[in-house]
Amino acid sequence: MITEPTPVAHITVDVVIPVLNEELQLAASVEALRTFLLQHCPYRWRIVVADNASTDRTPAICQELRAQYPGEVDFVRLEQKGRGRALRIAWSQSTADVVCYMDVDLSTNLRALPPMLAALIHSDYDLATGSRLMHGAIVTRQWKREIISRSYNLLIRLMFWHRFRDAQCGFKGATRRAVNELVPQVKDQAWFFDTELLLKGERQGYRIFELPVEWIEDLDTRVKIVKTAWEDIKGLVRVRLGA
Repeated sequence: MITEPTPVAHITVDVVIPVLNEELQLAASVEALRTFLLQHCPYRWRIVVADNASTDRTPAICQELRAQYPGEVDFVRLEQKGRGRALRIAWSQSTADVVCYMDVDLSTNLRALPPMLAALIHSDYDLATGSRLMHGAIVTRQWKREIISRSYNLLIRLMFWHRFRDAQCGFKGATRRAVNELVPQVKDQAWFFDTELLLKGERQGYRIFELPVEWIEDLDTRVKIVKTAWEDIKGLVRVRLGA
């Protein structure tokens, strides 16, 4: 029996934005993303803000956006911090066919979103990630962050000989199958979530779509580089040992 493909208008997509105390730029970023999706996304989409225990006006802004755009914008509230925790909960609670996430500063140019979704929906990929290290990527960031990023990804390559190039770009997507089967295996609740997801996915045969992106560093980033790097190294050792 030949199965007819699902009409694109019936395919559902959730775009998750994890946030922590982002009252200054949240509304503008959601507005920009909503406008882009209205113009360029043929699927049934929804923006979901995952609030990581914010203590400023972020929760109130989430409620205002949901009231202003019912059915298009929603949010989940977490009482604990951790980007990995936010993605795990938002993705797992979602019923969408495809989920993705991006940083609230929209550092990754939104033009990369349609091809990423198309790969997950119309090809046999189950995971997708943006890459700042592939040929064709356009990256603007400080030299210190560039060196740390390249060193980290080189370390991963030496330990795992994986195929993907950029583990930590804040621009990723997954199919419902990957969320249901793979995300429960990912133990990290913070920044290493991305790397662990890709490493365990590749190890288990999930096809990973990687595309070069245009990326501009947010100088107001909340990432604590030294602490995050140390936690990432411990995570790599844990995954290498099979935990």
